[in-house]
Amino acid sequence: MTTEIHHLTVGGVRVEVIRKDIKNLHLGVYPPNGRVRVAAPLVVSNEAVRLAVIDKLGWIKRQKAKFAKQPRQSQREMVNGESHYFLGKRYRLRVHEENTPPRAAIRGIATLDLFVRPGSDAEQREAVLLRWHREQLRALIPALLEKWQPVLGVQVAHWGIKKMKTKWGSCSSNAGRIWVNLELAKKPEHCLEYIVVHEMMHLLVRHHDDQFVAQMNRVMPQWQLYRAELNDAPLGHEDW
Repeated sequence: MTTEIHHLTVGGVRVEVIRKDIKNLHLGVYPPNGRVRVAAPLVVSNEAVRLAVIDKLGWIKRQKAKFAKQPRQSQREMVNGESHYFLGKRYRLRVHEENTPPRAAIRGIATLDLFVRPGSDAEQREAVLLRWHREQLRALIPALLEKWQPVLGVQVAHWGIKKMKTKWGSCSSNAGRIWVNLELAKKPEHCLEYIVVHEMMHLLVRHHDDQFVAQMNRVMPQWQLYRAELNDAPLGHEDW
């Protein structure tokens, strides 16, 4: 696929323009700092892109202001007593340095035990925790697919988990594949379920059009509440 990338400044807002072999123009504002991106068909002129951005300038600035106000976790130091989230609940980290295979586990209602090698640094400790997060999501997702495939009448051929900076999930409708963001391990289970359903719906309805909204309203009436909850939740620290 041919792709061209350049930038425009419209009303004081820097806009990344990506031209692809697509039919429609798509405009988005992305965390953590409100990056503005337009995906436009190859044949669309710069002036047409500029007019599309001007038309949405008020909305763009509101979205950028919302991201600026959104709380963010400080960078995790992976030390005793630090707060960490799993499935929407807050836990206090307890680090155990042992000559055993690294692992993580929930203890009681408020403790997250992290077993690491003696002398491990923050990056190594975080890698153990992220691996555990991935394992937990991998255990939860199959039941969600089993629940929703007959409801939606769609079959997911492949699925996976990966770190994503601007999306909670993504899909490839041609391949029947969906991806979920590893960060969802920190969010409530209903948020994970919403993203899985959202991406599965895109296997049927490609764009966020009226049909997509109607179908989401039909199968998951609370989906917009879940979306707002995800958008309002504290962002994890990232060196974006």
